[in-house]
Amino acid sequence: MILSLAFAAVLLFAAVAGWSGLVRARRLRVAGPRLHSLPFYHGSFVALAAAIPALLLLAAWIPLQDRLVTHDVLASPAGQALPAFDLQRSTILAEARQVAHGTLAAGFNPESNAVAPVIKAAEQRWSLLGAGLALLVALAAGGVALSRVRSGFRARTRVEALLLGLLVAASLIAILTTVGIIVSLLFESIRFFQLVSPLQFLFGTHWSPQVALRADQAGSSGAFGWVPLIWGTVFIGAIIAMLVAIPLGLMSAIYLTQYADPRLRKWLKPILEVLAGVPTVVYGYFAAITLAPMIRDAGLAIGISSASAESALAAGLVMGIMIIPFVSSMADDSLAAVPQSMRDGSLALGATKSETIRKVLLPAALPGVVGGVLLAVSRAIGETMIVVMAAGLSANLTANPFASVTTVTVQIVQLLTGEQEFDSPKTLAAFALGLALFLITLLLNLIALAVVRRYREAYE
Repeated sequence: MILSLAFAAVLLFAAVAGWSGLVRARRLRVAGPRLHSLPFYHGSFVALAAAIPALLLLAAWIPLQDRLVTHDVLASPAGQALPAFDLQRSTILAEARQVAHGTLAAGFNPESNAVAPVIKAAEQRWSLLGAGLALLVALAAGGVALSRVRSGFRARTRVEALLLGLLVAASLIAILTTVGIIVSLLFESIRFFQLVSPLQFLFGTHWSPQVALRADQAGSSGAFGWVPLIWGTVFIGAIIAMLVAIPLGLMSAIYLTQYADPRLRKWLKPILEVLAGVPTVVYGYFAAITLAPMIRDAGLAIGISSASAESALAAGLVMGIMIIPFVSSMADDSLAAVPQSMRDGSLALGATKSETIRKVLLPAALPGVVGGVLLAVSRAIGETMIVVMAAGLSANLTANPFASVTTVTVQIVQLLTGEQEFDSPKTLAAFALGLALFLITLLLNLIALAVVRRYREAYE
């Protein structure tokens, strides 16, 4: 709460300092020589100079404060009475923080009730210190910036440099986040492959990590073969779903771009794209309650005794409907980007509209369409809720669409649900699955981007 107030106070002070810089620059503009930059840039420079250092200090103070509070708590008499076991002590401290913040009226452990006042006092003390430092930095930086408002000061250059730095920092955050994901997955996957053979993981056909294993049993158990999982992922997301999404998405794009009246297209295209905004859990409910029983009954009616209420077909069909907008949108943009001269030339040679679409527009737009399909596949293979609710949790290596199968993402969720020990092969297997799925989706996205880039260079 105190740091939030400090954040608001820093922004308020930055606004006041910026207004002061703006007013001072206007006075200089009237009374003195011509300003190098407009008064707006002088005010913006003062505001940014006051806000950025203080906000950076607050952002760095938040994780530092947690360590300082934990250190003070453990050094207190109540903290020294906590159990020495790290997991048990961490649980008590987490419960004590909830009591200190008012989330819980009282803790289940008596130790947490004793530690809660210590945590509350330490957080208030360190929060006041951090807030005071942030305000002092804002005052000092704002005062220095305000003193530099002169007629010859290059405020516009400084403001543009600061904004460029913010843009670079925003770009680096995305890059560093990706690097952090890769590193976290990689280190935990290395720990997993120290217990389980990589060959067994990559080529094994049996997946049963729920069996309790000792570290010396993991390598010979044969329970960590991911082939059924990757097959289920491909079967549902890249085969069944694509058999639905590609024809429907492509035909929708052709109709909307070539045949639909502009007034009708204005309504149909947003309605079609609404499918992309429907929560996946809603698709899962539809698949589990409506479509899956219909598929089971249809399968039993035609003599398929293995037809189940949890099937790859139900999940794949609904997933295909979900990703129709991805295919349709990319195909729509690709068809619209084909030069009008190619259409006119085909029609001038006597081709019909349908022949022009089949023999001119689709071949010209094919790279963009392929890129959209690959992006849709990468979206489909990362889906979880639909598979959980419609396809089940059984790791079966089967090509029967009426049978229950599972995917990589479903198993990751199942392995990391609940209290897990992060030194067992069962839990570490989730990181190996995550790394493999990350590499697959990354490869698909790179291929899609390369195809789209090639398309844009050829037809812009």
